[in-house]
Amino acid sequence: MFTKRRGKIAAVLAICLPVLVAGMAAPSNADSGRYLLEVTANTSAERTQIAQLGVDVLGATKLTTISVVADKAQYRALQATGLPLKYVGDFEQQLKSLGKVDFKDPQPGQVGTQDFPSGYAGYHNFAEMTAELQQTVRDHPTLASLRSIGKSYQNRDIWALKVSDNVATDESEPEVIFTCNQHAREHLTVEQCLQIIKRYTDNYATPAIKNLVDTREVWFIPMVNPDGVEYDIATGSFRGWRKNRQGNGTDLNRNWGFKWGCCGGSSGSTTSDTYRGTAAFSAPETNVIKNFVNSRVVGGVQQIKTNIDFHSFSELVLWPFGYTTANTAPGLDATEERAFRTLGQQMAATNGYTPEQASDLYITDGSIDDWMWGQHKIWSYTFEMYPSSGGLNGFYPRDTVIAAQTSRNDRAVDLFVGYSDCVKRVINVSC
Repeated sequence: MFTKRRGKIAAVLAICLPVLVAGMAAPSNADSGRYLLEVTANTSAERTQIAQLGVDVLGATKLTTISVVADKAQYRALQATGLPLKYVGDFEQQLKSLGKVDFKDPQPGQVGTQDFPSGYAGYHNFAEMTAELQQTVRDHPTLASLRSIGKSYQNRDIWALKVSDNVATDESEPEVIFTCNQHAREHLTVEQCLQIIKRYTDNYATPAIKNLVDTREVWFIPMVNPDGVEYDIATGSFRGWRKNRQGNGTDLNRNWGFKWGCCGGSSGSTTSDTYRGTAAFSAPETNVIKNFVNSRVVGGVQQIKTNIDFHSFSELVLWPFGYTTANTAPGLDATEERAFRTLGQQMAATNGYTPEQASDLYITDGSIDDWMWGQHKIWSYTFEMYPSSGGLNGFYPRDTVIAAQTSRNDRAVDLFVGYSDCVKRVINVSC
């Protein structure tokens, strides 16, 4: 709530600074002080400028409209850019419409108290996901194995499930890793990982799937950020929570070690939704996955060849680098860039997503894609899932879309796994 004095200051600033799009409602003194906004930004530079203000970027629509959450100061800074700006509504009111209740922080032992609101029961919370993974191993003991690769900040297991024909043996086959749910509110991504697991195990007898599983070792980390997930849905509510639960939270996808904090693509402010942490891998969750990926270097050779990191939303296929707008950079030559782009375009042609280099959206630093490639030469992509546009509700599609929106990626996933022995084959270059 504005104080009387702050209300007068805001009124003066509203007169002095660029105005909202004509006909659009403006924030009022009755608002919570966190605003949902749409900003028209047609270039990567403009979108990066918006992100660098510290706003919470929710998604992008065809790279022209950015949906953001901004506090009062950020709102005024957005006005000062002169970019067309549309006020959508109050953040807290939007949360209430999604079922927000209170802000109690759930603990790992409180099984059953964290669950999704009505209309979202098809989504898996941490306990349900764990049970699903364990059941997969019981149903397919020769195809699937499960291990905890470490603990989250609040001591929850970070599960990794492996699918392969000789699952108990560390074979000399190309390895693939799918990571899901770095950002807590992106619950559809958990369902994507679980759907691929189910398809690769339940449908193993299908010749095309059998060929992939028999010639690859496929790893899945379905819930990278379990603490954040449980917090986002605690007491049957949604909070729009993005980060982990370490202090004010760290954005896990700004905490990876390659070009960490280098280039204005993350924030040093603990209150920001893109807070990068005190150091690279300062978040337990990223450190756990780093250690696991590093452990797959066998005899001096990285066994993991490819990675897809699933996010939502905007329906994009993204590839490195995110820290620079240059198509090539040290460690990424023209041939490699062409292979990234070609495979990205081919995958996008199967699911209707938009393919582009990560920095075409806006500059990010400390991301998983940049680290996977920059550190290990793992061909790493980000898939931003359904929907193509939206505000806060874009993170919370009803469970009725799960089947269609996860199976939508079947052909892209199979194409990706198929090329994981040598991605450069996609441009007729040998490895």
